[in-house]
Amino acid sequence: MRATVHNPPWLHVIPEGGALPVDLLLPTAGTTHVARLNGREMADTDAVFQSFYDGLRLPDCFGWNWNALSDCLRDLHWLPADHRVLIVEAADAALPDDPDDRMVLFRTLLSAGRRWSYTRKPDSTALGSLVLVLCCDPASVPLLQEGLQSCWEELIATPA
Repeated sequence: MRATVHNPPWLHVIPEGGALPVDLLLPTAGTTHVARLNGREMADTDAVFQSFYDGLRLPDCFGWNWNALSDCLRDLHWLPADHRVLIVEAADAALPDDPDDRMVLFRTLLSAGRRWSYTRKPDSTALGSLVLVLCCDPASVPLLQEGLQSCWEELIATPA
């Protein structure tokens, strides 16, 4: 078991009913699109794809598979906003009978976050274009954080 979990700063795992300071979610200027998805409505992969299609208003050309979801989330130019906040409530309830696909979902989200979450400037790093908030049952927070940490370690071990 890991002693400490270090998720990237644009990823927040909070207990359901928890809160985050607004400055961690919203930039000081620009348009922001907030999408709220519910993990309890993601019983299988088709339901995951439907939730993302509806919640993020994915383009009509969406291919209804993991690669297509990854492509859409790594592009985001189709979503007319400067910044995006994606909240997945009951994230620990997504894909309850398929832990492998749940990890694919988390890797897909982390990959998108990695792609969009930092704007590099010569003098500093600014808040990026995507913030991920995963809410879950309070007792599940450590387990979800550990699973995300494992996914994150896999992801950063591979080129962007």
